[in-house]
Amino acid sequence: MLRDLRSGGLLQGRQLEVFRHRTGQECGYEKDQEDTFCLLHPGNEEKGTVYPLVVVFHSGGHDCYSAVGCNYYPGNHDLYHVPEQMFGLFLDCREHFERDWWWGGQNAWGQGPETFRGIEPQPVERRCITTLQWVLDNYPVDRFRVYGVGISMGGSGALGVGLCRGDLFAALKVGVAAGVRHASDRCCLEGTMPEGFSIPDPPVVVDFSAQNDRWSDGHEVLYRGMQERRYALYGFWGMFGHDGNHGRVAEFNDLVEAFDLWSVRGDRAYPVFTEASTDDPIPWPDNLASEAPGQVNGFFRWENGKDTEQSFSISLRLLSQEEWKTRIPVPRSSTANVTLRRLQRFRLAPGERFSFSFGDRTGTSFANAEGKPEVQGLTVTDAPQMLTLRKS
Repeated sequence: MLRDLRSGGLLQGRQLEVFRHRTGQECGYEKDQEDTFCLLHPGNEEKGTVYPLVVVFHSGGHDCYSAVGCNYYPGNHDLYHVPEQMFGLFLDCREHFERDWWWGGQNAWGQGPETFRGIEPQPVERRCITTLQWVLDNYPVDRFRVYGVGISMGGSGALGVGLCRGDLFAALKVGVAAGVRHASDRCCLEGTMPEGFSIPDPPVVVDFSAQNDRWSDGHEVLYRGMQERRYALYGFWGMFGHDGNHGRVAEFNDLVEAFDLWSVRGDRAYPVFTEASTDDPIPWPDNLASEAPGQVNGFFRWENGKDTEQSFSISLRLLSQEEWKTRIPVPRSSTANVTLRRLQRFRLAPGERFSFSFGDRTGTSFANAEGKPEVQGLTVTDAPQMLTLRKS
């Protein structure tokens, strides 16, 4: 990627750089093209300090410039608002409409070239990853705290580009994503994975979508696929339509902002909760008439303990009523299956046996086909309890 021109200025006192660069065959394009991205610096940036990075995938009515501009206006596409002490990378897919639109994936209704289907990334996706890697190599970014966000088409893009790149993204948050086909294709969330296909442990995903939003059609594929693959999904829904304003979303589901996305790190293990007793039935595709808000895994929290070659520990609990004020009833306990991912030193072979303890419960279990430890039917409460694993 060639840096042809760099300009910039200030945005609310923060340095803003705008890059124009040439992209070509190295990303899979048949012809060279010029592309743009913007980099918003942290406020009061200090030399020698590394900062988290938020990667913004803009929606259909925007480009990278207007997505940056949303930072001026509270309530305007809130996911585009980069926290003061973080870098913000604003990518672009609008300039070359026919080749790059929809971030290289099909939309909620399957519109887009058939060539967008399958596991192979499109040139625009390769350009996004190349740009991100360039920023990581040239700026003081904490590589373990990189987050992808997007609304509408940008939500589709953040999932499609980011879910298969858990080696780069710690977590993703998407609002009213205009389809999950892109992510489903790249991660094989439907059907059988091709022989030899695998992806790194994926980012933790927070998704909020509305049952009265046609752009959310097909969301059952995301919920079903994430559960079957044992990928971490925190899902929320309500009757807020195709809206990215957090205040208006909270009028229908005030749990959406309760999960601290920025606490997730790419170099720390995380638990995946599936089939929780507190999960609400998802509205897609057969219960769209329901106006009730709901969640999947919305109450679970964790804190990492030790991670050694012989043992691993992690504290599990539920969100407490005192911790987050909400109109939605907060449970005191929930029973779920737990899979552990991103283990750093505690490694198991597929099918390997291990022992575990959780509160008063002890037992043995086995690693799944990926070598990830799984424990069935743990009852998690709002009082933290330590889950400890040991090699047998």
